[in-house]
Amino acid sequence: MEIYSVHTQEVFTDDAVKRKILVLDLDETLIHSHHDGVVRPKVKPGTPPDFILKVLIDKYPVRFLVYKRPHVDFFLEVVSQWYELVVFTASMEIYGSAVSDKLDRDFLKRRYYRQHCTLDLGSYFKDLSVVHNDLSSVVILDNSPRAYRIHPNNAIPIKSWFSDPSDTALLNLLPMLDALRFTSDVRSVLSRNLHQHRLWGFVHQN
Repeated sequence: MEIYSVHTQEVFTDDAVKRKILVLDLDETLIHSHHDGVVRPKVKPGTPPDFILKVLIDKYPVRFLVYKRPHVDFFLEVVSQWYELVVFTASMEIYGSAVSDKLDRDFLKRRYYRQHCTLDLGSYFKDLSVVHNDLSSVVILDNSPRAYRIHPNNAIPIKSWFSDPSDTALLNLLPMLDALRFTSDVRSVLSRNLHQHRLWGFVHQN
């Protein structure tokens, strides 16, 4: 179970504190998916998907079976009351947009896809200045430390999710996100969790 602490001297209850932006990754953060051609899917055989997507990739129809991380609907409903929610995925837009449509109940205000990422040394990272130029108000939730490697002080690490039905990672984050929205600069709090980025990075790579 992930445990986060917020130092109370950094938290303010002033209603005038500006609304923050929560940037959300999709794959292995909010959902897991695989297409029909996967030989060894990471989901237990016979587990029904939450929804199925049929998209054209390079003019070929591809069917994706998509599984929602436990509690994702409740999580989005709650945090949408606290933050402006933005999707930022390294997936292609045709896929990322379709997944976002299935999750969205007028929660996701903006969406960014692979074309908005930066390719470096064979992997994509997300430049949060694309989302907002004031990074004191931007938080990213992503299972891949590589994705936010230039903005570690804006990130909340989360373990990659594939199929565990007992996962509670999203619920565990709610108390921290509730408190974090009142800080004057999210980096003053999130910079204290850098050791967890290294932990999740190790888990993600293995």
